[in-house]
Amino acid sequence: MDKRLKNLRKTMNREVFAQLKFTESHKKSIREKIKQETHSDEEILIAMMQLLVQEKTGYELVSLLQNRGILNFKENEGSLYVILHRLELKGVLTSSWQEDGAKFYQLNQKGRKLLKKVEEQPLSNHISFKEILEG
Repeated sequence: MDKRLKNLRKTMNREVFAQLKFTESHKKSIREKIKQETHSDEEILIAMMQLLVQEKTGYELVSLLQNRGILNFKENEGSLYVILHRLELKGVLTSSWQEDGAKFYQLNQKGRKLLKKVEEQPLSNHISFKEILEG
């Protein structure tokens, strides 16, 4: 770790976190709440589509979804590729192979229109995951 970051961490521990005291049960309850955080299929699909406005590999997509707190693909990356393949079959995104063997995915015009439509709807009226993949 960079020296500046180490110093910042020490200062934060000394100044900011010094007054905070967490019991083991409190820590455990926080960890369990984090584990319980789940996202609906629709939320995951919308996040994927938002990220695919620009070209990305499946690996990049998994990393970016994890950064958003969506951990569904952390230990099951294969399920992400199933969804990407279905979206491609539905004509929502396109894929291309690069010379280095990496496959990139990106929303096409139809996918961008669908994303715009979904984002303009109230959350309670969002198009369902099933409608997009099967309808």
